[in-house]
Amino acid sequence: MSVKYATDPIFEELSWEIHNDRCVGLVGINGSGKSTLLHLIDGSLKSETGFINLASGLKVGVLQQEPQLTPGNSVIQEALSASPELKEVEKALAKVENRLGLEEVYGDEKTLTRAIAEQEKYLKKFEALGGNNYESRVRSTLLGMGIKEEEFELDVDSLSGGQKKLVGLAKLLVTQPDLLLLDEPDNHLDLAGKTFLEKFIRNFKGGVVIISHDRYLLDVVADEIAELENGKITVYKGNYSEYSFEKEVRLIRQQEVFQAQQKEITRLETSAKRLLTWGHIHDNEKFVKRGKNILKRIDRIERIDKPITDRRKMDLSIAGWRGSNKVLEFEKISKSFEMQNGENRKILDGIDFDLWHGERVGLVGPNGAGKSVLFQLILGKLLAEGGEIKIGPSIKTGYYAQEHETLDYSSTLIETIRQAAPLTEEKAVSFLGKFLFSYEQDRGPVSNLSGGERSRLQMALLMLTGVNFLLLDEPTNNLDIASAEVLEEALEEFEGSVLVISHDRYFLDRVVGRIIELDQGKVKNYLGGFSDYLEEKNRK
Repeated sequence: MSVKYATDPIFEELSWEIHNDRCVGLVGINGSGKSTLLHLIDGSLKSETGFINLASGLKVGVLQQEPQLTPGNSVIQEALSASPELKEVEKALAKVENRLGLEEVYGDEKTLTRAIAEQEKYLKKFEALGGNNYESRVRSTLLGMGIKEEEFELDVDSLSGGQKKLVGLAKLLVTQPDLLLLDEPDNHLDLAGKTFLEKFIRNFKGGVVIISHDRYLLDVVADEIAELENGKITVYKGNYSEYSFEKEVRLIRQQEVFQAQQKEITRLETSAKRLLTWGHIHDNEKFVKRGKNILKRIDRIERIDKPITDRRKMDLSIAGWRGSNKVLEFEKISKSFEMQNGENRKILDGIDFDLWHGERVGLVGPNGAGKSVLFQLILGKLLAEGGEIKIGPSIKTGYYAQEHETLDYSSTLIETIRQAAPLTEEKAVSFLGKFLFSYEQDRGPVSNLSGGERSRLQMALLMLTGVNFLLLDEPTNNLDIASAEVLEEALEEFEGSVLVISHDRYFLDRVVGRIIELDQGKVKNYLGGFSDYLEEKNRK
């Protein structure tokens, strides 16, 4: 099958099989066509060539990156609306039952017989759709997704991004599809939500295709990885880590075979050229014929593609510098917020912790625990009610905002960069090129950028600020895997300290040496990365 946007092909003559007994992780750089491929499978987009063959009676369930929930619905109303077909059957049943109470129906044997037969037909359909225990199944599914019963009456408009994802997943499970198509289902989920998602996928009886940049999630749930690159799909058995290793091995082998073939082709071309030259000089038809035969042989060779080993990545390097030995100290810090009912909710309750030069510390905890509040206190945007926050005298702080609120959406990219550093327009354009921005994007407003592009722009600004203490709030949320790996490498080389809020467990394992857990107003320290933290938590 083939799909084009404008005149540029997304993929051409692509072939792929999806099986009902495995979970497939669909990976590829941003813009490679992953979401487009899911739209083709669910039928919301048509291929220009080829066809998609779905098994007879296959029910496909789709979770988009941003679930479409009905404004004004409560959580339970939204979940109950998961099966429109069941709702139609219920309406039809109610209509038939009303007719059965009419004298012109029950008073006429033939009309009554037809009405009863129609009722039986809808009752069978109602039962087949799981209508007999539908509401209890919906409620138990919501509870299984970690949504508390007291949250069932919340308006869906008031839910966090992570809660909306869980409601969307619950609706999918209620409809009992055979094939799940999940587009970034882990976005906005906290660690508890990600755990629910993993269990949900592992326990699902059917096929799953999941687009995700969460390498930890792909390690836990994927049976195979399908990589979409240059319009082609390559399938690797195993999880993400196995794919990453196997791809590297394949690239090395392909490079060796490609070079060997190129060497052989060059040798044959040289031989053919020599024979043709001799044939023409000496008027020897035998040499000419042999030379032409060699050229025909070269044409018949099945060429090995040159491996893509030099794909462009953003050029991120945050230099940093030594600074104070003690970077940050929280001493008996408390912070409360007034709730809508007038009560005060204590977010931070007399917390203490220190951060030292060179440390990379991960800050974790459930959504709403106060992680972003803690950052706002460090930045001086909020004031603590008690205690003291001390920042080292030679510490300069750089902040990466999860929602990109530090960016001016009306400014062009060139203006944004030149406001951060005294660069000429030419040098600003050259600098932006290191972060994969085109000249057209450079001259356009920040508002035109995608989430991933805004993330790269924030990284570029951090590189210009000359800081030695980084506060990073979910820095990998909108980055593709290649860009996340560049960030990890840059942080490894950074001469400074890092405090990072992240639900990216793979990132935490690679970057941090200590985890601070914030929950119910208190903090607790764990040495090591995320896996060490999880092991220690499960030991208790």
